[in-house]
Amino acid sequence: MDFRQIQELIKMINKSNIGELSIEQKDFKLSIKQKEEAVTQVVAAPSFPVQGMPVPVGPAQITAPQNQPAPAAEKPKAAPAATNSNTIIKSPMIGTFYRRPSPDKSNFVEDGDIITPGKVLCVIEAMKLFNEIESEISGKIVKVLVEDASPVEFDQPLFEVETA
Repeated sequence: MDFRQIQELIKMINKSNIGELSIEQKDFKLSIKQKEEAVTQVVAAPSFPVQGMPVPVGPAQITAPQNQPAPAAEKPKAAPAATNSNTIIKSPMIGTFYRRPSPDKSNFVEDGDIITPGKVLCVIEAMKLFNEIESEISGKIVKVLVEDASPVEFDQPLFEVETA
């Protein structure tokens, strides 16, 4: 794990509600503990350079080459949850929520837009990978519940949708 990977990991933990993360390998140990407003890090450097080492994050491992595009895997779907007559679309992952594909483009969806299954609703950036979040339902966007460029948690409500 190089210094840049450690910095990215610290940034992701700062944006999330993760309280503590520990990574231990043969000659390498990394502990990051987040307090209310500050992040404390303790790093014991290995006696030799380590490159391309996967970084365990929570229960799953997320590894991707730094300078290569992500494989064309199945796109994450937003999980809908019913409330009253409206449905709430929730975040399928932890990351940074973006309403548009790039700063110079328009938003994917606005309040009042009609959506269908497969329609891209937003992008969530996680570990420098931009994941398009697609709708699994048809309906009308009642309200966007998250500010652009803000951190989101797994299962956090993103959109309120009126379904027929």
